[in-house]
Amino acid sequence: MLCTPLRVEQAALRGARCSMRLVHTGMGPRRAAAAAAALPGTDPVLVAGVGGALAPQVHPGDVVVATEILPGTSTALPLPNSTAELISRLRSALLLSSGAGELPARSAEVASAPLLAGALRRLGLTVHVGAISSVSRISHGVAGSGALAVDMESVQLATAGSPFAVVRTIVDTVDHPLWQLGTLHRGVTALRSLRACAPALELWAAATGPRDVLLAAPRSFCAGVARAIDTVDRALARYGAPVYVRRQIVHNAHVVGELQDRGAVFVDEVEQVPAGGVLVFSAHGVAPAVRQEAAAHELRVIDATCPLVTKVHSEIRRYARRGNTVFLIGHADHEEVQGSLGEAPDDVIVVPDVDTAQRVAPRDPSRVAYTMQTTLAVDEALKIAGILRDRFPALSAPGTDDICYATTNRQRAVRAIAREVDLVLVVGSPNSSNSVRLVEVARREGVPAYLVDDVTEIDLRWLVGATRVGITAGASAPPHLVDQIVHCLGGLGPVRATESRLIDEDVTFALPREVV
Repeated sequence: MLCTPLRVEQAALRGARCSMRLVHTGMGPRRAAAAAAALPGTDPVLVAGVGGALAPQVHPGDVVVATEILPGTSTALPLPNSTAELISRLRSALLLSSGAGELPARSAEVASAPLLAGALRRLGLTVHVGAISSVSRISHGVAGSGALAVDMESVQLATAGSPFAVVRTIVDTVDHPLWQLGTLHRGVTALRSLRACAPALELWAAATGPRDVLLAAPRSFCAGVARAIDTVDRALARYGAPVYVRRQIVHNAHVVGELQDRGAVFVDEVEQVPAGGVLVFSAHGVAPAVRQEAAAHELRVIDATCPLVTKVHSEIRRYARRGNTVFLIGHADHEEVQGSLGEAPDDVIVVPDVDTAQRVAPRDPSRVAYTMQTTLAVDEALKIAGILRDRFPALSAPGTDDICYATTNRQRAVRAIAREVDLVLVVGSPNSSNSVRLVEVARREGVPAYLVDDVTEIDLRWLVGATRVGITAGASAPPHLVDQIVHCLGGLGPVRATESRLIDEDVTFALPREVV
């Protein structure tokens, strides 16, 4: 049900041909409470209408999606006599009401807010996400509430049904108070924004319902990622900020942002670090030329390269010393491959795909070997290696797999859950190779799968009709991002979450001696 306090709000949404059941609740907490009592209490309820802004960054026509409804108190403001006629008209046309009532002394969380906000942003609307304070009468604002906007009905209607959501388009703001002459124009702007919201509101309604969530395990941080992040944390504690990091320490925007907040400075090249500075090499490894440049700049270097990447570097050096051409199976633009290639650039050929494997020509077919990028899709990498073995019988192979245990385990785990769900969500950043591979693995099982950096990137359209959702996370994605998604899905209806654990991981790597 789509609840609108004002008739004019209802008309705006009806004009957008909104197919949801429209319920006119009336203005003010007393009428809202009466309307809530008359509703079934079992259906999803979405409250939509106009409201006032409390935060300076919120402007007329903007959309506020509530993450929480706060019960507020306010004092009615005396209005100048010269504006009495204007306000009288606005009472019937926009948002004023004499209705009042006691507000319950409790707040209401709106867990699905990030999903609804994302759908609204995809319509091109300016959207803010935060608390809305629900007050008993119009006022300047709600002192100390921390809310983005104010209305007079949501806290009462929060009890009307579950799931529950609130969307308010803004009329008056901190800089444009309600009683100014421009209110009528701003009201029209807000109603136009409300009408534009209709497709997203319908998507939210279509996506509600109970769900089973299947969590792939293992997921999220691997030992190499945990070691790299701990290295930067300890470097900050020992040497103080700033600590410089060449490129992203791991390929995840959230990890990088959190370390930046603590004093890490991420640079593209060594030359950007001042002489004598502390520089951390990322988990993906670097070429010997980068190490030499750091030494020339007299930098204090801390190497956070994953030990499994270091293993690949060692293999390339060993093969090159034997006079072999080394086929490096991997993606040429990935930082790990660039670092590995730098160990013996004249002796390494990057082989990114099957087509390249079928036509690659080494200088001596009898002296060849191969290594792999550690974060590849296992089945694709093995197919490429198989072609190379068929073409070059003398091909030398690593003594143990180059693709790391964490990549392999996460791919097996996502493959297992993909067979049982309608949709797979993979948490990870777009530049995370192992996360992208998880999406590919799931899709090869015939299920829709999407990569999301966090809950805000989930498209409600994916969830419509998806009653069983699988979730995993790449090896560089923080585990709390998965928890946030499960919590957010719970805002669309009851969620039963279970974990499908394929294997327990107990691998740990020692920290660099510089930070121990």
